[in-house]
Parts: sequence; structure tokens; C-alpha cells
Amino acid sequence: QVQLVESGGGLVQAGGSLRLSCAASGSIFSFNTMGWYRQATGKQRELVAVITSGGSTNYADSVKGRFTISRDNAKNTVYLQMNSLKPEDTAVYYCNLRWVMRNYWGQGTQVTVSS
Repeated sequence: QVQLVESGGGLVQAGGSLRLSCAASGSIFSFNTMGWYRQATGKQRELVAVITSGGSTNYADSVKGRFTISRDNAKNTVYLQMNSLKPEDTAVYYCNLRWVMRNYWGQGTQVTVSS
């Protein structure tokens, strides 16, 4: 059984910063990809950023240069540093962990950016 526990969401003014964390526990395959997705009200869930266990990253164009994803493999934890936040970043942010034939989601954490 794999569990993902997210933390770090909240309310911030435009231009501010937040840091999300997601800790994974359970039977986890060493070669995996962890990442963050978000879903705004009335919209589909979309990729924000992902990082492989080898450190390769991929970002949505909308967050490049503002968000940074990182991970601590020893702790099975992924982080998302979000800077220069905009109102359009408001969404529920979901942590994701996946490897071959396995895909796990966290419960989500709300990020609200006020203008």
C-alpha cells in the first residue's frame, strides 16, 4: 500500500511564494516519477511539473521560470517551490507517484492566490 501525504498549501497574495511537500510511504519502486498536477474549478487536471528518480524534470509552460520541482530520494519526498504566484495558479494541487503499471495520487492541497 502506497500513501502520499501533501502539505504546504494555503492562501497567498499575488507575487508571493509557497512550498508544497509530498511524502510517499509504502512499497515504492526505486525507479519512479513524482510530480505535481493541479485542477482549478471547472477545469481538467493538468500537469504542473514532474521529476524522475534520476533528476530529469518537465514543467508546464505556464510555470516555467517561476516553479521549481525537486526531490529527496532517501525520504521519498517531492517538493514544489512556487514563486511569483498569480491568481491563475489557484487550484487544488495533487501529488503523483508512478512507475510501470502503478499510479498513485495524494488527497490534494488547496492553493489560493489573491489579486
